[in-house]
Amino acid sequence: MKLGYTIIYVPDVAASLAFFEQAFDLKRKFLHESGTYGELDTGETTLSFAAHALGDMNFAGGHVHADTSAQPLGFEIALVTDDLPAAHAKTIAAGAREMAAPSQKPWGQVVSYVRCPDGILVELCTPIAA
Repeated sequence: MKLGYTIIYVPDVAASLAFFEQAFDLKRKFLHESGTYGELDTGETTLSFAAHALGDMNFAGGHVHADTSAQPLGFEIALVTDDLPAAHAKTIAAGAREMAAPSQKPWGQVVSYVRCPDGILVELCTPIAA
């Protein structure tokens, strides 16, 4: 098996796509005409967004909405960049909330955390040295 795509349930698919395009320079693959599903091109694995209504249809009893949760959910998306300070600043300027400022980790990476307007937790990090 291989990871094909990740789907995140959000309140407004078009707004999440637009935010990720602006904040992280990711390119939109498509937005379904219904507005309930869209994808970003992130390389080999697609990052997808689906409307909360689709999640509620898929799971009896619904699901946790990251945008209304006081704390970030127990997962993150990690995006790798060579210029973490600039990427972090751009993301904050686009409307993300800083969860942890850039810091050097013992294994050599520089890492920061932001929370997107739709509640998604994103780790920004430099590549891990070989």
